[in-house]
Amino acid sequence: MSSMAEKKDVDKDKPITRVLFLRTTFSSFTNLYQRVLGEVDDVPLKQVPDHIGNYDLCVSKNMLFDSNVLSRAKQLKLIMQFGVGLEGIDIDAATKHGIKVARIPGDATGNAASCAEMAIYLTLGLLRKQNEMQISVLQKMLGEPIGETLLGKTVFIMGFGNIGIDLAKRLKPFDVKIIATKRSWPSNSEVLIPKAFPTQNGVLDDLVDEKGSHGDIYEFASKADIVVCCLSMNKETVGILNKPFISSMKKGALLVNIARGGLLDYEAVVQHLESGHLGGLGIDVAWKEPFDPNDPVLKFKNVILTPHVAGVTEHSYRSMAKVIGDVALQLHAGKPLKGIELVN
Repeated sequence: MSSMAEKKDVDKDKPITRVLFLRTTFSSFTNLYQRVLGEVDDVPLKQVPDHIGNYDLCVSKNMLFDSNVLSRAKQLKLIMQFGVGLEGIDIDAATKHGIKVARIPGDATGNAASCAEMAIYLTLGLLRKQNEMQISVLQKMLGEPIGETLLGKTVFIMGFGNIGIDLAKRLKPFDVKIIATKRSWPSNSEVLIPKAFPTQNGVLDDLVDEKGSHGDIYEFASKADIVVCCLSMNKETVGILNKPFISSMKKGALLVNIARGGLLDYEAVVQHLESGHLGGLGIDVAWKEPFDPNDPVLKFKNVILTPHVAGVTEHSYRSMAKVIGDVALQLHAGKPLKGIELVN
């Protein structure tokens, strides 16, 4: 989807900054921009390579930007991901062609908060046996099933970035023990305190009862009643939720993934659901999207699937739209780019 870069009343002697919004399978994304921007053009993803050379700024949702596409972007200055995941963009190739790549920080737009809420939704749905409750309603049964509570549980937050922090903030009132892993933990003096969170001595460490590094994920998995994956997907993390990892989890523990479907090893998940070792699976992202409604994994009562909507809220989408608009104006004016995280 491309914004109408040239209107009838535009002074053709003035430079025009052209912005390309890519058509996406996320219809809510498309519909929002039709409401916000008004008149728009459609550019199917397959035709993007033929059109991208005419634009200065490109906003991507799930387009694959490889070296072939980027080589055609003769005047492109910036690619912005509508969100935080950049796994579809060849950053080295973009750098080679002089194109900046940026993500929109989730903590500034409400995206991280929305994803954290979804993680809790999936966790509670598994604990209270959401699918079985629906069966009870249909069968006019009362008082069944017997669910579980978050109270007293140990939650392992795998990847303590913006989403992990927002998740920990929201989990604390449930009286849980929070353990978390992160590639590297900042010193107390470097920690950014989440807004509106009462800390002791101004230290974020109060959110986490036990901290570990990437090498501790199996040990932490063995301690947790619930594992929530908030990792970015890259070469090191693809398929990280695999057979060794799930086997290291407690028997009956729950696994929630609101990050990327490629982090999950499908065969390992199915095997451990069938054996009963995995107590439940809650996912907002899948190994194949759109998800096959006939996939055998949905036969399990302890599986809850949502259609990649963790960050899809009116608040987060409108906040990200404002960031995009601000950046487009900054780019047009030749000003420093603010409100985004450049990665190259």
